Amino acid sequence: MAILPLPAAWPPERPLAISVSVMLEGWADDSAPGIGPMGNPLKAGVLDLQARSWADYGPKVGAWRLLDILAGADAKAVFYVSGLLAERYPDLMRAITAAGHVVAAHGWTQNVIPATQSAEDEVRDLRRCLETLTHTAGTRPLGWLSPRCTPSERTTALLADAGFTWHADFFDSDLPYRIRTPNGPVTAVPFTMEVNDMPLYIRYGSEPEAFTRILTRLVENWHAIGNRPGCLDITTHAHVFGRPAGAIEFKRSLEFVRQRADVAWLTHHQALAGLFNA
Repeated sequence: MAILPLPAAWPPERPLAISVSVMLEGWADDSAPGIGPMGNPLKAGVLDLQARSWADYGPKVGAWRLLDILAGADAKAVFYVSGLLAERYPDLMRAITAAGHVVAAHGWTQNVIPATQSAEDEVRDLRRCLETLTHTAGTRPLGWLSPRCTPSERTTALLADAGFTWHADFFDSDLPYRIRTPNGPVTAVPFTMEVNDMPLYIRYGSEPEAFTRILTRLVENWHAIGNRPGCLDITTHAHVFGRPAGAIEFKRSLEFVRQRADVAWLTHHQALAGLFNA
């Protein structure tokens, strides 16, 4: 594994790079999130309309609130978007790019995992996701994160073949690194889970304040664990922390980072994947 040099936009005196990621996830009409706020999954074969309605809050309300908060903090994010959601909400896609944020691909739907697909189905969904995002956002996505962050063994090579330059389904490094595929190189961008509303708030049932508390603990103590360069993500889902209780913490987290002189605020696309002196 060849660790890439620090990007040109990453000041060496700021060893910790913090990126903001917003998840905009959509499900097909015959499916719903497998986990939701009620916590008691229905029996197999029953469509969970409560969970689906909960998820629909993201594009209808949550994403717009998060856009306002990002604008107030003068922060840029990568929006990871399901192709089907982009097809359903083109006005939202245009608003994201108009605000200067980056759109990355997050699969066609959240209920279809690349690792479970045939090669033909994976190629089909990758292509239609790419085409839909390009059309609705007005810009071609260059980054990819699989639904459930779970690619197939083919995914990275398929992304290289389709012209993607970076892939975020990686958890084995503190820094990006180059992957060689039969179709050309792709940058593996590490995706961190410590400051992520889905596991913290939904899976583990933590109070919203845990989001900011954990971020603060990591940043303030980074020097105590060696001060080596590394990446840290602030990740929010539009249907989770796009709601008022979570949005308060998202805003607080951005304000905290803005006050720090010892971190670099860089997006996956612009600094961690696209500006390396390789």
